[in-house]
Amino acid sequence: SNRERSTSTVYSMDVLVAQQINALNGTMVRISCSFTSCYRLDPTKFAMNWTYQETVNGTEEMFMTFKNKITPLRTDHFGDRVKFAGNLDKNDLSITISDVQLTDEGIYNCYVRNPPDRIQGHGIIQLSVVTELPPPRDSTIAVAIGASIGGMLALVILSMVVVKCVRRHKKQELISDEQKMEEEGKTDGEGGTEEGTK
Repeated sequence: SNRERSTSTVYSMDVLVAQQINALNGTMVRISCSFTSCYRLDPTKFAMNWTYQETVNGTEEMFMTFKNKITPLRTDHFGDRVKFAGNLDKNDLSITISDVQLTDEGIYNCYVRNPPDRIQGHGIIQLSVVTELPPPRDSTIAVAIGASIGGMLALVILSMVVVKCVRRHKKQELISDEQKMEEEGKTDGEGGTEEGTK
C-alpha cells in the first residue's frame, strides 16, 4: 500500500566518507567516517564495525567494533597502530592509522547501525599509500579547493538532514491521521451493515 512505501523512504541514514585517501608511507593517516540519522545515538543500541580488505573481493577483517564501548581488535596486520579518533556525540566514527605501511593499502569499510533507524549504513574508503608526495606547489591549491568544497559539502549535508528529519515527523503525523480516519470510517460502515440486515 501507499502508506508502507512512504514510511520506508523515511527511515534513512547517510554515511559520509572521503572515498579516496592518499597517505604518505610512514606517517599517520586519518580515515574519516561520520553518519547522519534522525535519531540520537543511543550507546546501548548503537553498533559500529570497521573492516579492512586488501581487494574488492578479498575477505573482510574486522579491526574495530563498538558494542557498548569502542573496542579496537588487535589484528596481526595492524597490531596496535589503529586508534579511534572520532566523537560519538557528533556521530563521528573516524579512526587513525599510525606508521602507515604499503601493506595498509586497500579498502576500509565503516558499518553503522543506529536503532531505531532500520538501515545499516556502510561507508567505503579506498586507501592508497604513496612513498612521496607531489610537489608542494600543486598540493597547496588542491588543499585550498578541498577545504572550500568540504565546507560547502557540510552545509549541503546539514540542510539535507534537517529537511529529511522534519519531513519524517510530518509524514508520521499524516500516517496517524490517516489511521484515525480509517478507524472512524470502519465504525460507520459496520453500523450501516447492521441496519441493512434487519
